[in-house]
Amino acid sequence: MQRSLTSLVRPLVAKREFSTNSEKIVASVLFERLPVVIPKIDPVVYAFEEFSFRWRNQFRRRYPDEFLDKSDSRGKGDYQMDYVPAPRITEADKTNDRKSLQRALDRRLYLLLYGNAYGAPDGKPVWHFPEQVYESEETLRKCAELALESVLGDLSRTYFVGNAPIGHMVVQPTDKGQDYPSFKRFIFKSQVIATNKFNIGKCEDYLWVTKDELLEYFPEQAEYLNKMIIS
Repeated sequence: MQRSLTSLVRPLVAKREFSTNSEKIVASVLFERLPVVIPKIDPVVYAFEEFSFRWRNQFRRRYPDEFLDKSDSRGKGDYQMDYVPAPRITEADKTNDRKSLQRALDRRLYLLLYGNAYGAPDGKPVWHFPEQVYESEETLRKCAELALESVLGDLSRTYFVGNAPIGHMVVQPTDKGQDYPSFKRFIFKSQVIATNKFNIGKCEDYLWVTKDELLEYFPEQAEYLNKMIIS
């Protein structure tokens, strides 16, 4: 069944500072897996590189044929083996398995959770990033670390990029009848380190999505997220 794409946030331009009143602060984590393989070269870039190689080749030093023959004969022992590259398209790609980290190997993947989130309309489950309401933690980044740790179980395979958030949103209630005030959401970035599987908990469902796929789940915030996230 199609999950609800109910949006949670309305990004506004604002200073990155903590509120001095009772306004709630939420720390969220953009958890990403970096590309595993080098992206395919754009045809235009490939054509330029080929032209550049041919141009430079006109002026390179010409080595004697006997020198090249000796070079070609070196290193042809029995230890040599043929190199066969691994396929770029995996089974997870073919089946569109968005729960797997073994997909879109040349793209960044981002973790989305489906479940309860602070400020969700009528308390219904929605798609969101790992998050936690800031209370008495030593720093806001520590709050973000606890949010991710509660989902993964530990942070041994993660790396937080910097101490400052990469994004800031002021979230307004989407329903006038809601009994919670506006709040601020600070987004931190963390990255997957040396693993291709996590035991995701504390949610009803989860997905690993590319940037383009992620924007589908937050249509009202697509413009803001598109600028904030590096694909």
